[in-house]
Amino acid sequence: MSKPVIPRGLYALTDSGYVQPGMLVNAVRHAIIGGAVMIQYRDKGADHGRRKREAAQLRDVCHDHDVLFIVNDDVRLADDVGADGVHLGRDDRPVDHARRALGPNAIIGASCYNSVSFARRARDAGADYVAFGSFFPSRTKDRATRVHADILAEARTAVDLPIVAIGGITPENGATLIHAGADLLAACAGVFDHRDPEGAARHYAALFRDSR
Repeated sequence: MSKPVIPRGLYALTDSGYVQPGMLVNAVRHAIIGGAVMIQYRDKGADHGRRKREAAQLRDVCHDHDVLFIVNDDVRLADDVGADGVHLGRDDRPVDHARRALGPNAIIGASCYNSVSFARRARDAGADYVAFGSFFPSRTKDRATRVHADILAEARTAVDLPIVAIGGITPENGATLIHAGADLLAACAGVFDHRDPEGAARHYAALFRDSR
């Protein structure tokens, strides 16, 4: 099996604070129907058994729809459930550790915040995509460093990898980041803190159709 290709589009990030218990799988399914091309399971809870069950359910939903499934932070969980890969932050295990654990075909993403130098190091360590942000005020990470859209163009020339923009992104402000160089827009509250995740996802997906 070869490494999956990372597509352009909406990268929807889950958060248990935005979805009622028992409704996560359904919410993710509707986000995918609306146009999400990647899903990241993000849950900081201590109940590994619950997280493993949820991650396995989301993996099945994603793979049923040919959508990539990524686990946030937890290399062990990504391996346990057969996720397509893992997303790592600055304080998580290093990229090369995740590569050894998950193998050559896993997708490994790296948060680079406001640092193109960090993105270069992540690329050299074997990352498959790099993420920058927060570009706008974010309810999910309200203390995140703010980043200007110019970093996307700088990163585009510095690293030949897909670029993710994250942080307070909405259908109203996302187009500027696509034009600046983002391949994927990561959204959490904008999709899942919504009565209609499918409709919310459609609005994000439309930005990529309009940018062609």
